[in-house]
Amino acid sequence: MWPKDLNIDVSRETHEKLELYHALLLKWQKAINLVSSKTIDEAWVRHFADSVQIDRHMPFDVSRESRIVFDLGSGAGFPGLVLAILRPDLKVRLIESDERKCQFLKTVSRETNVDVTVHNSRIEDVQNDICPDLITARALADLKTLLEYIEPWALASPNLQCLFLKGAKVEEELEGARKYFLFDCEQFPSVTDRQARILHLRNITRKNGA
Repeated sequence: MWPKDLNIDVSRETHEKLELYHALLLKWQKAINLVSSKTIDEAWVRHFADSVQIDRHMPFDVSRESRIVFDLGSGAGFPGLVLAILRPDLKVRLIESDERKCQFLKTVSRETNVDVTVHNSRIEDVQNDICPDLITARALADLKTLLEYIEPWALASPNLQCLFLKGAKVEEELEGARKYFLFDCEQFPSVTDRQARILHLRNITRKNGA
């Protein structure tokens, strides 16, 4: 799995499920492009550990009632499906427009016995009858575009929070997003990439006239 210096610790049951997830990723990657081929040999760090770390920054305590999490552009399930494995108290919905990737997500869910809801849909087309408590995304779009995606939910639920995994251009993305949106943002360093950050956003509103 990942190197010990990342200081990531999971239960034996979680470890077994992640091992199975990894095996399925390697198998399916041969048929469809789930992740970049350049990263598949380092999947434990580049994808699994990168996703696992956001649990440290979850704004919800496990002792509280179930919370709804939307993972946008889930792809191969990072970070949403990993988070569902780590936190069975959460109600995780994976939103992905690629049907083949959705089939992969459903397979991992079934094989690991992890309950998630998979939406084979564009983000804009997801029904708004349920508002999430938390939205996650990784390697999907720049921050301004992400905030445009989530704006309907932010309007419907002022308490909405977000955890976004961002790369080396995080400051540039923050500057661009702040031209159009107001939000509170807390940054955390990534354990897998010195240049990357985890952004925790809340109180998201569009600027007047923007």
